[in-house]
Amino acid sequence: MGRLQEYEVIGRHLPTEANPTPAMYRMTIFAPNETVAKSRYWYFLRGLRKVKKATGEIVSVKAVHEKHPQKVKNFGIWLRYDSRSGTHNMYKEYRELSRVEAVESLYSDMAARHRARFRSIHVLRVAEIEKTEDVKRPYIRQLITKNLSFPLPHRIAKENTKKLFSAKRPSTFA
Repeated sequence: MGRLQEYEVIGRHLPTEANPTPAMYRMTIFAPNETVAKSRYWYFLRGLRKVKKATGEIVSVKAVHEKHPQKVKNFGIWLRYDSRSGTHNMYKEYRELSRVEAVESLYSDMAARHRARFRSIHVLRVAEIEKTEDVKRPYIRQLITKNLSFPLPHRIAKENTKKLFSAKRPSTFA
């Protein structure tokens, strides 16, 4: 699976004499390319509405880009995935720069923790968590504390009076 991109796919049932203006269905799909996005769209639409690729048409496919890609944000992701024992609903939180990176982290995390493949994970909703009080998971909450600091291990002090040549190897561990 390559790097994902966010697509907005809009499609509808083909117009017939009985229904000349069918309803349009819009979906946000995370996929590596436009072809996979269309394929996933038909997969989901077939399950949600009685529309197949043969009896429907795609009106538009647009790549969606992040408005503020340099700002760190918290994301809540609702998903459904198929495991060996059944289908499970889940809510996870990620701290990333964009929605796409949060979904990529989700796929990696689900593969690591639950052995879930790309095909068995259905992302239902991705929402940015605006308020810090709304963050539920402790592994994200610990990163949004006021005085967050990280240790700086193995600091090497610069010696001003250091000789050019030495008889022994330098040791940077105290």
